[in-house]
Amino acid sequence: MLSYLKFLLYPFSLLYGLVMWIRNRFYDKGLLTAVQFDLPVIAAGNLSVGGTGKTPHVEYMIRLLKDHFKVATLSRGYNRRTSGYILADENSTAADIGDEPMQFHDKFPEIKVCVGEERMLAIPQLLGDEPETQVVLLDDAFQHRSIKPGLNIMITDYSRLFTRDYVVPFGRLREGRLGYHRADCIIVSKCPPTMSVAEKQALEKEINPLPHQQLFFTTLQYGALTDMVTHQPVEIPASATVLLACGIARPEPLVEELRKRFDQVYLLSFPDHYYYTEKDIAKIKKECNDLPGNNKFVITTEKDAVRLQLLKAALAEQNLQMAVMPVEITFLFGEAPLFNNFIFDYINRYQLITS
Repeated sequence: MLSYLKFLLYPFSLLYGLVMWIRNRFYDKGLLTAVQFDLPVIAAGNLSVGGTGKTPHVEYMIRLLKDHFKVATLSRGYNRRTSGYILADENSTAADIGDEPMQFHDKFPEIKVCVGEERMLAIPQLLGDEPETQVVLLDDAFQHRSIKPGLNIMITDYSRLFTRDYVVPFGRLREGRLGYHRADCIIVSKCPPTMSVAEKQALEKEINPLPHQQLFFTTLQYGALTDMVTHQPVEIPASATVLLACGIARPEPLVEELRKRFDQVYLLSFPDHYYYTEKDIAKIKKECNDLPGNNKFVITTEKDAVRLQLLKAALAEQNLQMAVMPVEITFLFGEAPLFNNFIFDYINRYQLITS
C-alpha cells in the first residue's frame, strides 16, 4: 500500500524536477546572475537531501588546507535559531550557528567559521571581517547557484547513488540527475572499505564522469570514543550494552560499526539536526536504564554532541554520561594524494592566474 502511495508522488517529482531544470538553465544561460569572488572558493555538496557524509569530507579539506592557508567555512547554518550573517566566536553555540558549523568551530579553532542564508552577501561580509582569508569552503552549496565556486565537489552515497535515485518527493534528489554535470569532482562516499577494483570500475561506468571530472571513492573511518564533556578517552568493554542516541539522516553505518565493537547495540533515533529537550534527556536515560545487562553506556555522534551541549544542566541532573564517536573519511585505492593534489593544484592555479 505504501509503495502504491509513493507512486502517486511521481507527478510531483516531475513538476519539481522541471522547475529546478528551468532554474538551472537560467543560470547556465546567464539570465540569473552567479557571482564569482576574487579568491579560491571550493563548494562541497550533494544532489540528495542529506546523509551522504558531507561533513567529514569538509573536515578532511580543513585539515588539508589549514596549515597552508587562512581558511574559512561558510554554511547556511541549517535549523539554527538565528538568522542572517554570523561569524562564530568564543560565545557561539549550535543554537546560534547550527550543529555542523559549531562542530567545525569546536574542532578547528584556528579557522574562521561563519553562517549566512544568503551566501552571495555573506562572503563579502566575511572578507570585510577577515580580509586575510585566502580560501573559502562552502558547505552544502551545490544547489546554491547565486555563487559560482571555482571548484565544485559533489558527494553521493554508495548505498544510494544519484544514478539510481529520483527527484523529491518520489526520491531524495534535490534536482535531476544531470545536475552532476556541474561538478568538477565526484566523490562516492560510505563505500565498503574492502571495495574491489572490479566494483570500482563498474561504478565508474555507471556514473560515467565527464572528461573534466575527477572521480574518487571514500569510506568512513571511526575513531576512539571520548567523553562528551571532558573529551577524554572512554574505554567501553566489548561485552557492554550500548545505546546509540542520535539525530542524523542515516545512522545505519554507525550502528554497523558499533555492532563490530560491542555485543549488544540498540538505537534511539531522533530527526536529523534535532534540538534535544530536557524530556529527551530523561527519555535517553530511561531507555538506557531499561536495557538488559549491568554494564550499559550511551553513545552519540559529534554532530549530536554540539546540540546536546546546550543541555548541560539536564545532563548533569540525570547523571547521564555520553561517549562521542568521531568519524573521518579515508580515500580508497591509495588515491588520497591524487585528491590532495587536485585541491592544491586548483588553489595554486587560481593564485597564478590572479597574481
